[in-house]
Amino acid sequence: MQAAAPNHTDFDAIIFDCDGVLVDSEIAGLDESAAYLERHGLAWTKAELIERFSGLRDDQFFALLTDAYREVHGTNPTEEFFTGLYDQRRLSGMPLEAMLGALDVIKGLKQRLAVASSSRTDRLETKLKTTGLWPLFAPHVYSADLVDHGKPAPDIYLYAAEKLGINPARCLVVEDSVNGVQSGLRAGMTVWGFTGGGHCFDGHGERLLAAGADWVAADFRAFKARLQSAGQA
Repeated sequence: MQAAAPNHTDFDAIIFDCDGVLVDSEIAGLDESAAYLERHGLAWTKAELIERFSGLRDDQFFALLTDAYREVHGTNPTEEFFTGLYDQRRLSGMPLEAMLGALDVIKGLKQRLAVASSSRTDRLETKLKTTGLWPLFAPHVYSADLVDHGKPAPDIYLYAAEKLGINPARCLVVEDSVNGVQSGLRAGMTVWGFTGGGHCFDGHGERLLAAGADWVAADFRAFKARLQSAGQA
């Protein structure tokens, strides 16, 4: 049962996605991934990769990629195919960095805070600790590994709200993917889109709005200004 409609300007908690919102990680290895997939008959642009797969848990990503591979080749991909894809992405050598302005803005927030991510638990912890964000959220850092269904199902956001002890209708979600926006909405929360990541190509914000985001922040400066205008920061 979906929670009651939220108040769009009054929040007791803010729950952030990690990749592409807190950490500028979605762009890392995207060129290499697109090239690798093209060599294997899956010729998607970088923007198409983001649109198809952003925000998904690994099992969902594997399932969709397997379906696409089977359509092209008539057979399932091997385990080596997936291993090669991850190896190729790591070749980019891009350092993990917090999104511009994230640390300073988040330090000043007065609401209760959490992270709700599709990244695996070990990877999520590494990303947040490497970028200095971990102390701002711990212990409220939650991977979709903890719930039955990944985004766009509402499970991870409802789980985070329960752990925070906050009514979902009083929670703001910050998301960069259509799957994440749908997840937050299905949890009965207000969702703001975010397009400050290097992976947000032309039309990305419009897609988040079309998915139901209440508003889209271009960066953390805009995010802070919006909160301030609502008396929330």
